[in-house]
Amino acid sequence: EKAASARLRKTPDDLSAYSARGDARLFLGNFQGSREDYEKMIQLNPKLDVSHWRLGIAYFYLKEYEKAARQFKIYHNYDQVDRENGIWRFMSQYKASGLKTARKGLLKYEKDDRPPYPWLYEMFAGKIKPGQVFSRIEAAGFDDRYRTRVLFHAWLYVGIYLELTEGTQKALPYLRKAAANEYGRTTGTYMWQVARIHYRLSSEGAQGEEHEKVSPGK
Repeated sequence: EKAASARLRKTPDDLSAYSARGDARLFLGNFQGSREDYEKMIQLNPKLDVSHWRLGIAYFYLKEYEKAARQFKIYHNYDQVDRENGIWRFMSQYKASGLKTARKGLLKYEKDDRPPYPWLYEMFAGKIKPGQVFSRIEAAGFDDRYRTRVLFHAWLYVGIYLELTEGTQKALPYLRKAAANEYGRTTGTYMWQVARIHYRLSSEGAQGEEHEKVSPGK
């Protein structure tokens, strides 16, 4: 973050510096700062709006769910293969308007996507259960390295699905596995950072709920 800020002091219109600082801020949990940097990128180059899914993630964690849903919807015009984007739109619409609206608004995909996303998408659509996602992963016979990668994505989004539909306590074991996943930790990808943050926020929320049960307010 500091390095990107230093670059911006010298070149205030440096898109790559705003991108890098926006990412760093999001990974630190500074969602408002991340949003400002991502929005500045679009202000400097409006053509970036349609492809800026990362801004949608910042909106989601700022609880601006309708803005997040819009961002993921327009990204679909840019990339009609990535079902992960469709899952984030579902998540945003679920938070904004509930399960029925989220399922009705599921984006349509015609082309294949990498595993486990076709199976996860069926789960979000209500066609299969979370356990069936893992059964299909096992049946696919992936080598160990690729299986670890596929499981990262499965644990993250099964966890999020359960958090939405059944509550945080059901979700935490899956979110914990996603955050601890070897593929995620060794690559440090953007979505592993998101998984790590999501697990932390969910854990803190669950602890807050338990505290309220033990110590009810006046």
